[in-house]
Amino acid sequence: MKNNNTILAVLLTMIIGLILVTSSYYDNKSKDKTKVTSLYQVYLNGNKIGLIEDKDKLYNLIDEEQNEIKEKYEVKNVYPPNNLEIVKVNTYNENVSDINKIYQEIEQRESFTVKGYIVTITGTKNKNKNDSEMVEEGTKEEEVSYTINVLDKQIFENAIHNFINVFISEKDYNDFLNNTQPEIVDVGKIIEAMYFSENITIKEGYISTNEKIYTDEGELTQYLLYGDSPKDKKYTVQKGDTISEIAENNQLNVEEFLIANPKFKSADSLLAIGETVSVALIDPVISLNYEMHVVEDVEQVYEKETVYDRTKPYGYSEVTQKGVTGLTRVTQKTKMTNGESSQVSVIINQEVLREKVNEITTKGNMYSGGWNGDTSSITGTYVDTGQSWGWPTNSPYVITSPFAWRWGKLHEGIDISGTGHGSPIYAAGEGTVLQCAMGTGYQWANGNYAIIEHANNIYTIYAHMSALNCSVGQHVSKGQMIGRMGATGYAFGTHLHFGVSVGYPGRGKYINPNSLY
Repeated sequence: MKNNNTILAVLLTMIIGLILVTSSYYDNKSKDKTKVTSLYQVYLNGNKIGLIEDKDKLYNLIDEEQNEIKEKYEVKNVYPPNNLEIVKVNTYNENVSDINKIYQEIEQRESFTVKGYIVTITGTKNKNKNDSEMVEEGTKEEEVSYTINVLDKQIFENAIHNFINVFISEKDYNDFLNNTQPEIVDVGKIIEAMYFSENITIKEGYISTNEKIYTDEGELTQYLLYGDSPKDKKYTVQKGDTISEIAENNQLNVEEFLIANPKFKSADSLLAIGETVSVALIDPVISLNYEMHVVEDVEQVYEKETVYDRTKPYGYSEVTQKGVTGLTRVTQKTKMTNGESSQVSVIINQEVLREKVNEITTKGNMYSGGWNGDTSSITGTYVDTGQSWGWPTNSPYVITSPFAWRWGKLHEGIDISGTGHGSPIYAAGEGTVLQCAMGTGYQWANGNYAIIEHANNIYTIYAHMSALNCSVGQHVSKGQMIGRMGATGYAFGTHLHFGVSVGYPGRGKYINPNSLY
């Protein structure tokens, strides 16, 4: 009996204990359901990838593990991807993720960042940098916007400084900045304004290591000058080469060659046989504009006149008046863009320093059989320039852009400015007018233009005129007015685009108009 009581007591004790334990468990379980925990939800590209207890631990882990990035960019810290977001949340969920697994998933899917500066450049850019070309589609502009990443803001500022010094000497640039430009006494030039066409902003930010990040000012300078064009295009100097010939053969003008090879100071610099030079095509990603006040003495070449004297026999020829080259001091405002004339050139004053005197040659035209008394064939004095071709504008004039390669595209003529809006434009030689109209379609950039066909398959082209004084099929003589100077079509200022083609323009070959004279 006593044993039975003992067993019963033990059983009762066990049952009571079990009841107490069960009650405690459910009480605790009920309490857990109401417990709120503060954690951090990790998002990558907007998607949840886990919960963590301490965001700083994840940041520190990223920074500690990415030593390769630190060495590559020589930085002290590496930061999370830009599209990583960590949000503090209050949750009942205690399913905390392993921070190392979170780090590994981020590393596999995205690139980390470093602190630097983001330069944003916005503006417009010409699709075709050339001036009017009679057979190609007209120049139009397109909106551009792009960014440049640098670790240090000073890298960008130094690269901009280097870019400017390609087109403007260090001394001239510093004189402009410090307002110490020397005054013009007789002739000379000063910079009145300097600015970029594009809007350039710079701000600090976190840059993905998957993007291009410039750490060297020299490399960034090359990008500003050449864009994405090949930068390793080289040429080995051969016997007899000149800078002008090398530039021409590689679709560069001399100025562009000198930019790519700063050791040479002019087109006359000596080249060494076997020397390697750069013939990279310049294609600046930004446009440096500088407005200049220029005073220069412009020579006016005298013309050669022929006067026929009926009292002298055929074959008689004598220079009866020596020619004297004229000299005019021209004051003008001009605008340059990346070392090239932007066609904006306005003459504000002209002072004749020496009058031009034409050379006169007297030739005999007496009838070979003796004087016959017939005067009907002589109607005064015939005047000839003595050359086959005449100049198409008044004098004095300024050639604002030569026949040359511009950024890999041939400027198929010369731009002549300075004679004033509405001044006469003359036929350069005798011929027949093939076109005389306002450019439309692919020729819209030419504005009012004319094409004249001459002997020997030569064609002359005149563009941007303000008014036309010719008609298709009209026969014109050398020096006959065919229009007036203007700025119609794609032109930034009053000027004449004068071109010469052997063969019909576009199907023949353009030659330098100066070769006619």
